[in-house]
Amino acid sequence: MNKQYAVYTAETNCQDCCRCLRSCPVKAIRVEKGRAAIVPELCVACGTCVDACPGGAKKIRSDIGRVRALLARRERVLVSVAPSYAAEFPEVRPGAFAAAMKELGFAGTAETAIGADRVTHALADLLGDPPQPLSLSTACPAAVDFIRKYMPEFAPCLTPLGSPMVAHSDILRKEHNESIGVVFIGPCIAKKVEADADPLNPEAALTFGELRQFMKEEGVSFRDTPGMDDSALQSGRSGAVYPVAGGMIEALRELGACQDVDCVAVCGIDSIWHTLKGLDPSRMDRPVFLEMLACEGGCINGPSSDKKRARLLQEQAIRRRHRSLLLQGAPAPVDADPVPIGQSFSPAVPLSVVADEQSLRIALERVGKYVWEDELNCGGCGYDTCREFAASMLEGRAEPDMCLSFLRKKAQRKANALLRCMPSGVVIADANLQVVECNRNFAAMIGSDTMMVYDARPGLEGANLERLVPFADLFRRVLATDEDYRCDMMRVGDRLLNVTLFPIEPHQTVGGIVLDVTRSELRREYIAQRAREVIDRNMATVQEIACKLGEHMADTEILLRNIAEDYGERGRSEDE
Repeated sequence: MNKQYAVYTAETNCQDCCRCLRSCPVKAIRVEKGRAAIVPELCVACGTCVDACPGGAKKIRSDIGRVRALLARRERVLVSVAPSYAAEFPEVRPGAFAAAMKELGFAGTAETAIGADRVTHALADLLGDPPQPLSLSTACPAAVDFIRKYMPEFAPCLTPLGSPMVAHSDILRKEHNESIGVVFIGPCIAKKVEADADPLNPEAALTFGELRQFMKEEGVSFRDTPGMDDSALQSGRSGAVYPVAGGMIEALRELGACQDVDCVAVCGIDSIWHTLKGLDPSRMDRPVFLEMLACEGGCINGPSSDKKRARLLQEQAIRRRHRSLLLQGAPAPVDADPVPIGQSFSPAVPLSVVADEQSLRIALERVGKYVWEDELNCGGCGYDTCREFAASMLEGRAEPDMCLSFLRKKAQRKANALLRCMPSGVVIADANLQVVECNRNFAAMIGSDTMMVYDARPGLEGANLERLVPFADLFRRVLATDEDYRCDMMRVGDRLLNVTLFPIEPHQTVGGIVLDVTRSELRREYIAQRAREVIDRNMATVQEIACKLGEHMADTEILLRNIAEDYGERGRSEDE
């Protein structure tokens, strides 16, 4: 977790799905122990991962505490609100918005569109001179960072102008004094990164989501009161249309620019990539100005915008506000105080080293890809190709288990090893009693012909179970009842089988474990028979002993009686 950066991962919420990686246009995600973390050096803060994360693990850093500290530290703090507020809060009048900011403790509120107007004038001047073959807009910090980090060859084409937010912050400080504080409010995460780069850019940037939270914590709400002064929120003019795709170009055309320049708008990081990939500006026959926005549809679809509202309604709200300002004759920017030209956008330091073929080969072999045909490029890992995935593994940003085909094969190998080592016959069948998998012992129980088929087609996949075993109806019963079945001794021909059947997927897949107990049962019967024979012999011996003992007892009794009688007769004779 890196809460210092504008986007971070709440690890306890990360569900090990890697959906953020699949969605991230620049793959600025490091997966470690199944948890996906943002890599700030690679990230362009487009916010795609925040929208994509199903578990809400990707969080936007909250700067409410920083703003509270700024309000306590500075005597006056002003709000620069993005013109897309008109789409985010379509029912809120400008005066009501400014009044709510007053309740929060801000000294005043003005639209960032004022800075956009100044940028438009400066850009019109640049395009009025003999322009360079390709000029790239710099109003969107996420798009600028993408060019600097991932297409650095086009960094010289970035127009040397700050963003409307930077321009507006500079205007506010010149109109008031350098001691004021400035807080930007809008739908963009990248503005936080831009604000972090320079404490005067402004000091902090809040998203619309943070604004709602701030107002809730402070008990502030938007209230439309009679006689409310909408001029309390200082407005721009042409810059009010900047939040929609092509809005910057519209503003330029209002000034009569783009006469000798082809103006093209492109939205989305992937679209920017495909628009510029392989382009050689020196071979272009006509100058082009490219308006770049990281979010599809423009700033009205920023990562912290209201996703529940239809984008068409959001664009209508912006254009309605723009028309209103033009009809009201909102003040145009003063040409005497243009935006300074000289902003530098140098290419970023290379973020990764291109791996050599041997290293890639070793990494690919770690996930079971030994030949070109093994490289499925299925995208299941989140990367477009297996080689991109392998390069990320070499950089420590990916793990082998992210490869679904490798994970499946590994699980299959483990399952096969268990099946092979089990002394019982094991079979798995589907709802149609077609064999899904079985081990060699099961095939051996069926017979030699089945063993030949098994050797030719290990697992007997697709074989009809009803043709293999005479008790296939028991498998069908388990599928129907979804209950286990067990028989300790089932006679099948001249064999005795121990059969256990069990459901795997309810009514879809059934498993069976079959053990031939014929030899053990015959051995048991033999031992029982021998025991009975021994018992019979012992009984005969006991009976014989009993008979002998009876005879001996009778003889002894007769002898003793005779002796007793003899002694008795002699005694009587002597007495006489």
